[in-house]
Amino acid sequence: MRIRSTVLTLVALCLAALPAIAADRVIQRGVDIWETVPQMTYTSFANNPIPAGFFCAEFPGYTGRMWFKGVPLASDDPGALGTTDTIIERLDNAVFNKNGVARTRARVRALQLEGIEALKTVCGDYNVKVTLDGEQPVTRMRIVREHAKGGRFFVPLALNVKLTFTRVDNPAEQLEFFEPVRFAVSPHHHWSYRKLAPEAKRIGRVTVDTDGDGTPDTVLPGTSNFRAGNGNKAEFCPQNELGGHAVTEPGPLPTAEAE
Repeated sequence: MRIRSTVLTLVALCLAALPAIAADRVIQRGVDIWETVPQMTYTSFANNPIPAGFFCAEFPGYTGRMWFKGVPLASDDPGALGTTDTIIERLDNAVFNKNGVARTRARVRALQLEGIEALKTVCGDYNVKVTLDGEQPVTRMRIVREHAKGGRFFVPLALNVKLTFTRVDNPAEQLEFFEPVRFAVSPHHHWSYRKLAPEAKRIGRVTVDTDGDGTPDTVLPGTSNFRAGNGNKAEFCPQNELGGHAVTEPGPLPTAEAE
């Protein structure tokens, strides 16, 4: 009887502990913060050339690549964002169904990059800055829970960007070029529950510069129970232009698969 009582007590303790470690059924809306990887981030003008005559009459046009690095976003709490240069917001709470699939909507809310080097042309040299161009497209995001710790997510991100070219020897001369960017979908990005990664960076509500003028203008929600990445290498690299990013917290990033 004494042995049976001990066994029953242990079973009761295990059952009582289950709710504490059970996976959340709802992924709460929130933001994911990223830091660009300069070695992987570029835009190609092969399909959307900078036209002849853009900088001056002698300019022949441009179909090459430009490589970029991140510029920290201005906010009302610089200490929270640190070197973050890109913010993606998940707009809705996502509830897992019986198959472990949850759906939400996502859009890029802030982006700030600059060319690693000036663009040299027959018209002069130009520094280039990349920011968002107005209201951004909303795309559908699918989150798949593959085990108790997390799984993968799929989101074909779309964004509209503005490239501002500033002449190096005459900063008053600025030209703008607009380009739509569509990330290819990849199955290799992962997510985990934030509570399982105590080292993961957390931020609360923050006001962020979303139009690249250096002044915080939009209040965004903080991070949630969702954490992009679940390992030691942090990167999000769809096979597309402007495609190399790393999370500002440890862990590789989730990928996307078209609906």
